[in-house]
Order: sequence, then C-alpha cells, then structure tokens
Amino acid sequence: MPRNDPSDTIDHHRRRLIGVAAMTFAAFELGAEMKASADSLDTAKAKPGPLKSFGQLRQIDAGQLNVGYAELGPADGKPVALLHGWPYDIHTYVDVAPLLAAKGYRVIVPYQRGYGTTRFRSNETVRNGQQSAFAVDFIALMDALKIERATIGGCDWGARTANIVAALWPERCKAMVSVSGYLIGNQQLGMQPLPPKAELAWWYQFYFATERGRSGYEKNRREFARLIWQTASPRWSFDDATFERSAIAFDNPDHVDIVMHNYRWRLGLANGEPPYDEFEQRLAQAPLIDVPTITLEGDANGAPHQEASAYAKMFWNKYSHRVVGSGIGHNLPQEAPEAFAQAIIDVAGS
Repeated sequence: MPRNDPSDTIDHHRRRLIGVAAMTFAAFELGAEMKASADSLDTAKAKPGPLKSFGQLRQIDAGQLNVGYAELGPADGKPVALLHGWPYDIHTYVDVAPLLAAKGYRVIVPYQRGYGTTRFRSNETVRNGQQSAFAVDFIALMDALKIERATIGGCDWGARTANIVAALWPERCKAMVSVSGYLIGNQQLGMQPLPPKAELAWWYQFYFATERGRSGYEKNRREFARLIWQTASPRWSFDDATFERSAIAFDNPDHVDIVMHNYRWRLGLANGEPPYDEFEQRLAQAPLIDVPTITLEGDANGAPHQEASAYAKMFWNKYSHRVVGSGIGHNLPQEAPEAFAQAIIDVAGS
C-alpha cells in the first residue's frame, strides 16, 4: 500500500518528547484524598440494561484522521479523555461518561483508528496499527480540540495509548487511570517466548499472524469479538443489544487492516513506519511514567495480564492500585462504571 508521510504531524510534537534516563524505580501512594478510597473495592457488577447511546457523535479532522467522538459535559469543564481497546469501542464508557459529566468534567470519548466513524483522511495513508501511531493520533486530537492537558483513562489498547502519552508527552497528561497497569511494549520483547500456558492465552495473536487468520477475522468479526468478550470477562452477563451496539464499530473499512498490523507488528512480522522509529526506540527502554496514576484490575479478568506488583515500579509519581471485585473482567469500565469513574475523579483531583 502506498505511504503517506505523516512526519509533519509527528515532527510538530517530537520536540515535546522527554528523554529517557537511568533512574531508581520508585512508587508512591496517592495523597490523603485518594487514601480515603479503599485500595481493594468490592463494587457490584454492572447489570445489562436498556440499549443506551451517546447520541449524536461529532467529527473532527486531526492529523491523519477524521475522528468520530462523543463529548459530554460542560465545554469549559476540566478535560477527561477515555480511550477504548480491542475488540471494544466507545461504549466501553457509555455509563462512565455521564457520571463524570455530572461532576462537571468535559468528557471526550474517541473512536480509535479502524473503529466506528473514524476514517483516514487519505486513501494513501498506511493502515498502521503500531502502538505509537495511536498515541500520535491522540495528541493530534487534543490539538484539534484545543485541549492542552487532560486526565486520560484507558482500557486494553486504550490503556496502552494512555501509558504512551503519559510517558512521552507528560505535559499533555494531568493524570491517568490505566486498567491492567503498564502496557508499553516493544517488538524485541514481543518476540521473546513465554511459558506454554502463557502462550496459550495469546492464541489469537498467532492466528492473526497467518493469512488464514486474517481471512477468518474478516469473515467472522462479530463471532470473534463475542468470543473474546466472553473469555476476557467470563462473569459479565452482557446481552445481545449491548454487544451489537459495539460490534457495529468493527464494520469500519480499515478495522481488519489495523488489527492485523497491530498484532503482526508486535511479533516483528510487520514493519512500522520510519517516522515512528524515534518513539518506538524510547518506548523500548520502558520509560517510567511520571504523572499521578491509579491502576485498576478486575478480580475476574480472563485476558492475559500481569500482577500489579510487576509494574508498580514503573509509576514514578503518586500511585495507587485498586482491585475491583464481584466478578469484574477485562472490560472493567463497562462492567464497573462507578469504580472506574471514581478512580478518574480521585486521580484528577490529586
């Protein structure tokens, strides 16, 4: 596929990058206002309800994309951005966003590249799914919306994007909530073998490495997504309407290209683009995150994830980890919206 050089967008932000230096790892508890919230929550699991919607979405040109996004709350409220993952969409936050808007926050929930109403502005642009491309997209969206600094929340791919923005552009990230902690990776790490039991959990990554896997995903997007929802959140009793509301986002014409490139790039089976090389080199050094952070984990997360003790040292500012109980799985913001919203409120006020 022909390449469209995105360096104009990327160079605009490159000067903002922080250097990565060797330092002693440390993690600190959040301030007294955050200690008032229990570190281990036992929040009731969200029950499926009537079909809900963000209503009319907005569209804006931002970098390589025309981004579809929901916006709730007062225009002059403190900005909060909520980033979804795969195979999910903006409705991960359909119950979180109103809770935050009611507290006076300006809440932005964008479709990432390859999802929903977000489209590439040029047919010639490479459908790149490498991790830093999503972060550059988000910085471009902030610029387009004239948001200088925001609290960022993310789950799955969205958590990885939030991590990258916090690590490389800390001046744009006031604070962060990240489900499953520190998710920044690199190709070299992705090519290292894991124990067989751990490899089994990544079966779809290896499936996607084949052309049979690509064809299978393209043909069975909904069936595939439903299976991942069920295995990643085994105790989440979502209904058909809830699933279909999100599954529409996978009809995006670029969705399969983005998903395939993302997983193949992780395994070193697909190349990234040269303009992103500097970002990836910095991320490969596992940069510390120096913004106030709360990490969350559901007690029934069926997706591959590390124990919190493995990544606590990566957060070099005020930090707290919370376990959300009562059978909450991987898609934590949608399964336990009150717990996720409270984490945003706590960290934003830290």
